[in-house]
Amino acid sequence: MSDLTEQPHEKYRGRTRLRGGELDTSTTDQRLLDSRGPTDWVHTDPWRVLRIQSEFIEGFGSLAELGPAISVFGSARTTLDDPSYALGEEIGRKLVEAGFAVITGGGPGVMEAANKGARAARGHSVGLGIELPFESGLNEYVDLGLNFRYFFARKTMFIKYAQGFVVLPGGFGTFDELFEALTLVQTRKVTSFPIVLMGTSYWAGLVDWIRGTVLAEGKVSPADLDMFTVTDDVDEAVALMVEARTRRPRGSDRAKAEPGDATVPPE
Repeated sequence: MSDLTEQPHEKYRGRTRLRGGELDTSTTDQRLLDSRGPTDWVHTDPWRVLRIQSEFIEGFGSLAELGPAISVFGSARTTLDDPSYALGEEIGRKLVEAGFAVITGGGPGVMEAANKGARAARGHSVGLGIELPFESGLNEYVDLGLNFRYFFARKTMFIKYAQGFVVLPGGFGTFDELFEALTLVQTRKVTSFPIVLMGTSYWAGLVDWIRGTVLAEGKVSPADLDMFTVTDDVDEAVALMVEARTRRPRGSDRAKAEPGDATVPPE
């Protein structure tokens, strides 16, 4: 029998082999059971993988039976007296009246407005929050709420459980979500997925730049500009969502692949 006090030349941490300078003198069980041991291990990448996995499992489990839903995005900085707030509230209410659940980022501003409208219409009001140093919790109108550590897990839920996006005036976070959706539609990672930009005056500069610079230089194709609609009419926005729902294949609430799938059949 070998001397248990002898320093090994190599060891295994699960499937990982360690040699030389990578060797350590403790085991995972030891670190788990010995409260006086080092705690840095809970901040390592392998441990983060489990946290990421738990966020996906919790999100999938909580939202799987949500039914048809639309994600509504916009600025958290929108004040109560801003016209965008009233617009968000109207959108939330009318989406519910059309048979959709409403998903937002769960924060204040436009997100709060859409959740407020959804609750007023007695619909499903969902908030997918994110851990940030300058925001605290979900708004009071969220009935089903999840808080995420990781943006990419949260963004997957926005795409997987929504049948379309309504995008109100917002900042970098709103742009990020908008262009993520546009990329997924362009690459056919998702299908039958309407994107509506609410507020013609707000989005005009961006649309002009896409048309006058991006399209003009051949960075996108003319058909790519058909991926989104710009309007000030809430009823038009809701009608586009309803129309897309009717085009979905029979027996499928979500006629789209998971974000990240290798191939997606065309419509």
